[in-house]
Amino acid sequence: MKRAFAIISLLLVPLASFADKLTRSHSEGKFSDAEIEATIKAKLSKSKIGKDGFQVHVKNGIATWTGSTSIMQHKGAATRMAKTAGALQVVNNIKVSDQAKANAAGNLTGVRRAQVKSD
Repeated sequence: MKRAFAIISLLLVPLASFADKLTRSHSEGKFSDAEIEATIKAKLSKSKIGKDGFQVHVKNGIATWTGSTSIMQHKGAATRMAKTAGALQVVNNIKVSDQAKANAAGNLTGVRRAQVKSD
């Protein structure tokens, strides 16, 4: 039992140290490009936008996205994801399908009415 505890504690100490590094901002010079990219990819794998197959690469703190999507909001979500992972700047080259653009434009036309709930 003591041996198992010793092994677990040996594993947790470096992990805690790594987690501490991730909480510091890249602007302080604490994140490497590899750390930012790994964080983005981890977030991407847990996200709905991960199904789109986007690619991301980080160099000098600048995250560059490539890929395509049929959902307009996924492009913005990718930018926000990179920023929250510590990227200093984001270059978003994700292409949005013409159908998604048409759907978004269609949502903006017409009269919008507020719904008031009556008792």
